[in-house]
Amino acid sequence: MSKIIHIDIDDRNLPPTAEIDQERKVAMFDLLEDNNFALPARDGREVPPGPYKLGLSIKERRLVFDIKQEDDTPAGEFHLSLGPFRQVVKDYFQICESYFDAVKTLPPSQIETIDMARRGIHNEGARVLQERLEGKADVDIDTARRLFTLICVLHFGG
Repeated sequence: MSKIIHIDIDDRNLPPTAEIDQERKVAMFDLLEDNNFALPARDGREVPPGPYKLGLSIKERRLVFDIKQEDDTPAGEFHLSLGPFRQVVKDYFQICESYFDAVKTLPPSQIETIDMARRGIHNEGARVLQERLEGKADVDIDTARRLFTLICVLHFGG
């Protein structure tokens, strides 16, 4: 079973805003409902079997993936630089802000245009994540999108 069955997010530094809390809850729910997450074979070592528990945090300006097996046996840990995510996260927050403002005042056609742009930036963030995870973890695009949302939430607090 190559999937995540539990996720812990280190949200101690997150501001308690309703929007951030809602984004986190939805992304976590969606991720646990449907995801594909596998650890590839590396250096001839045996791959710890899933399903997995994932811990996500930011430590020393690095995104940390702490992966455990179902029985909490460590399965792997890797750290990713936040640098490649900075611009796409910034763009994503800006377009989300525009979207939330638009929903209050603009007609549906303009809201749809902003939402299409938001989805495009979200897809770009998922693509960057898939590239950064190459050789470390295999994820499909939907899983990458949901993980990218959680990275944005963490980035906001970090």
